[in-house]
Amino acid sequence: ALLGVWERSVRATHEFLTEEDIVGLRPHVAQALAHDALELWVLADAGDAPVGFMGLAGNDIAALFLEPAARGKGGGRRLVEHAQALRGGELTVEVNEQNPAACGFYRALGFVVVGRSPVDDDGRPFPLLHMRRPAPV
Repeated sequence: ALLGVWERSVRATHEFLTEEDIVGLRPHVAQALAHDALELWVLADAGDAPVGFMGLAGNDIAALFLEPAARGKGGGRRLVEHAQALRGGELTVEVNEQNPAACGFYRALGFVVVGRSPVDDDGRPFPLLHMRRPAPV
């Protein structure tokens, strides 16, 4: 179910990815979701269907995806606030520079850009912004 949320979210927000990119990423995402390295938190609707999820790796938000219909309703903010409550300290995230909605979302929550990589972690030409949100005072 989470892989479906991921794919619908990516199709709605990652306009820079081709169909080939999405198909190629799908097995990697499925493997990451099945691996114990990510602490997964699922946002569900009243019927207990997943409408979003967040993957944490230490203080890093390694994944945050919402169903397209759930965007703009506070679910992403709730997931980030949950991460903050769990970790207490600073939070980090890497965001595709070509995804302005995600960049704006994290900036609105107090994240600042602290670095940039010209390629993603697999060497593809998708620049990443490294963002940090300081620990609450």
